Amino acid sequence: MTTPMPRRALIGLLVASLFPAMSAIAQDAPAAQEKGPAAADAMLHALDVKYPTRYQPMEANEVKAVLDRVFAYLDRTTPAELIHKGDNSPITDLSKAEPDAVLKPGDFRLTSYEWGVTYLGMLAAGQATGDQRYTDYTQKRHALLSQLTRTYLPVVQADRANSHAPIKSFLNPHALDDAGALCHSFLKAQVGGSKVDYSQMVGICGDFVTKHEYRLKDGILARGGPDGKGGRKMRPLPDTIWLDDMFMGVPTMAYLGKVTGNRKHYDDAVNQVLQFSKRMFNPKLGIYMHGYVEGMRDHPELRWARANGWAVMAMVEVLEVLPKDHKGYNQVLAQLRAHIKGLAGYQTKEGFWHQLIDRNDTYQETSATAIYTYAIARAVNRGYVDAQMYGPMANLAWNAVASKVTSAGQIEGICVGTGMAFDPAFYAYRPTSVKAAHGYGPTLLAGAEIIEMNKKYKFGLNDSGLMFQGARQ
Repeated sequence: MTTPMPRRALIGLLVASLFPAMSAIAQDAPAAQEKGPAAADAMLHALDVKYPTRYQPMEANEVKAVLDRVFAYLDRTTPAELIHKGDNSPITDLSKAEPDAVLKPGDFRLTSYEWGVTYLGMLAAGQATGDQRYTDYTQKRHALLSQLTRTYLPVVQADRANSHAPIKSFLNPHALDDAGALCHSFLKAQVGGSKVDYSQMVGICGDFVTKHEYRLKDGILARGGPDGKGGRKMRPLPDTIWLDDMFMGVPTMAYLGKVTGNRKHYDDAVNQVLQFSKRMFNPKLGIYMHGYVEGMRDHPELRWARANGWAVMAMVEVLEVLPKDHKGYNQVLAQLRAHIKGLAGYQTKEGFWHQLIDRNDTYQETSATAIYTYAIARAVNRGYVDAQMYGPMANLAWNAVASKVTSAGQIEGICVGTGMAFDPAFYAYRPTSVKAAHGYGPTLLAGAEIIEMNKKYKFGLNDSGLMFQGARQ
């Protein structure tokens, strides 16, 4: 005679058959030990919750669908072509310097620092998804920039003030924005095996970052140096340090160490991280201020979200190539952990971070949230921080970012370019735009790293909470 199956087990099997995906990841609360009719409050903890942001991890194919929309938009609106400025006719012979040559206009510039980040994001997405289109996007545009460098660098060198070139801001850089992030993308592609000839381009941007950008006496990268006319630049004041420059210069230094084998570049990168952090990191809050003016008694402690993103991203990029036996490795790792721990306390219930991180009266900003998603997920994947603690918040943050990607592949809620200021109104009222280039590369990076994280670790619902559920086999 067959023993009847207990009612609770029978119900469990029925649920599993109807909702197999849920049964694989969800765990119920322990069964009540009391016998008899259940009280009215017994199952209230299991009530359906209307979360404003999706509250479960995305499968890899779902993440890729989001990235594919972004890719399609960017591929369509950033042509890798040269044209005559006068009549817009195409230029097919790139070996000859044309006096009126320009890059074919699109929604975004191919040589901006934001697009240096986008090239990094395309490389990461290609690796995470196995879709060669992403890798080809970067390599095609890198190859174009390499050819244009060979053709137009002699023209620019002959007359830096009056010459014309379609990528002159890169060939004749005046700021880290012109060179640093692009250089990082060239070096990372080269390390990854790209066959593009990066030698001339890395010579230009690498030299600018390491030898020509203004620094203070202790070597830290700064703005507001000599203007070449006997005065000082106002950016916005002399001897001003922008947190942004941790990313605009420091990963390039570290990758130069990797590519050249010269450890002085590693030393430089570590010194930058430590000097920026000494001046600008608030250990009690766990986050950085945006700007610092050397010699002032007090500083504008305005904790802008995207600048904190550049800082945390710089550290994970440095650690990617910094040898573990380097004397500064553990210091950089400790600083990264302190920053991620600090950021964790400010994530909103929707999964975002505010424009001014510690000001809840400022809007929730997409590009910073995407950068944090990437950096936190990368830190989880590399074992820098605990997957149990930080994996769930990275998944929630990715879901928040994904909610801002439109069906057309544009990304909403991105703060436009932002200088440094001394009052909260400036940051709080910065506009947002789908044409702000700053959010596209970070979104690609974030999605790619979330795919990698969820391949490596399992996250799911446990007693209604999103939890780490172990390493995947």
